[in-house]
Amino acid sequence: MPPALLEAFTAEMAAARAPGPVAQRWRAAERAHILSQPWPWPHARTHGVMLRLALRDRDVRETVGQLVRLAVAAPGSAAGKYPDGNTGRTRAGLTTPMPIPDDLAALLREAGVALRP
Repeated sequence: MPPALLEAFTAEMAAARAPGPVAQRWRAAERAHILSQPWPWPHARTHGVMLRLALRDRDVRETVGQLVRLAVAAPGSAAGKYPDGNTGRTRAGLTTPMPIPDDLAALLREAGVALRP
């Protein structure tokens, strides 16, 4: 990951792990997920954080969904097969592209990531 993108990713991951309102933690994890998708290890790490959040919430559906995503995240990133903008949550769908927030899209473009329409 290029430095500016890594800085943003690290900040979002820290916010996802920090004590605080669960909704804010999930939002940070989702943003970290969008930034991490092109890179196998960060992508898998993001799903690990999401799995911990799902377990903390005692959300069985989200937990199962995160286990599946954890298994396919790194290979999908390595192969370039991931849905741009997907938040990584079970309710988002495994292969559903989603709009990318403007600030994250700018960071990804600056890092040389080709965003698909």
